[in-house]
Amino acid sequence: MKKKIAVPVKEGVLDAHFGHCSHFALIDVEGKEIVTEELVEAPPHVPGKLPPFLANLGVTDVLAGGMGARAIEIFNANNVNVFVGAPALEAKELVAGFLNETIEFNANCCDH
Repeated sequence: MKKKIAVPVKEGVLDAHFGHCSHFALIDVEGKEIVTEELVEAPPHVPGKLPPFLANLGVTDVLAGGMGARAIEIFNANNVNVFVGAPALEAKELVAGFLNETIEFNANCCDH
C-alpha cells in the first residue's frame, strides 16, 4: 500500500508544535519501505489551513506530537489519518517506527 506521510519538523526532528512548524517532511512509502523524502515549507499558521494544504499535496497520514481536536476533524474530513503523541525523533526514524509498529503514540490531542 502506498502512503504519503507528513511529519512537522524543525531542523529534521519532529516539531511538537504542529501548527507552528517551519517545514513538513513528506515521506512516500510503499508497504513498509521508505521510497522518497521531500521537505516542504509550511505556510503561515492560520487555523484550519494546514489540513487542506497537506491533503492537496497527497498526504494520507500525519504523525505529530500534539494537535487540536478541530485540526484532527478537518484532517479526517479530508481523508487524512492523524497520529498524535509521537516522540521527538528524526522524521525518517519516526516514519520507520510507525511502519514497523515500534513507536507508541501516547496522546489524542491538545487543547490549544
